Amino acid sequence: QVQLVESGGGLVQAGGSLRLSCAASGSIFGIDFMGWYRQAPRKQRELVAQITSGGLANYGDSVKGRFTISRDNAKNMVYLQMNSLKPEDTAVYYCNAQKIRDWSVSWGQGTQVTVSS
Repeated sequence: QVQLVESGGGLVQAGGSLRLSCAASGSIFGIDFMGWYRQAPRKQRELVAQITSGGLANYGDSVKGRFTISRDNAKNMVYLQMNSLKPEDTAVYYCNAQKIRDWSVSWGQGTQVTVSS
């Protein structure tokens, strides 16, 4: 079991920035991927960004060039720096952790990001 707790969400104007944080605890050994997904009302959950333990990152097309994912393995933390926010970025953002060895997937409870126009 991996417990994930997100923080940093809130209300921001279009063009502004937010930094999300995710703290992992519990059975954290062996986490291979950490990332962020988001889900807007009446839409499917989509990948925002994902990062390996080695620091290789992948981004969803809609956020490339605007968002940056990073992680601190020693602190068991992952971050999402969101710049140039748009109203369409409004969603609940979920932290995610995956272990390849047992194919386990863990999710945080989400943090709301609202971008006003």
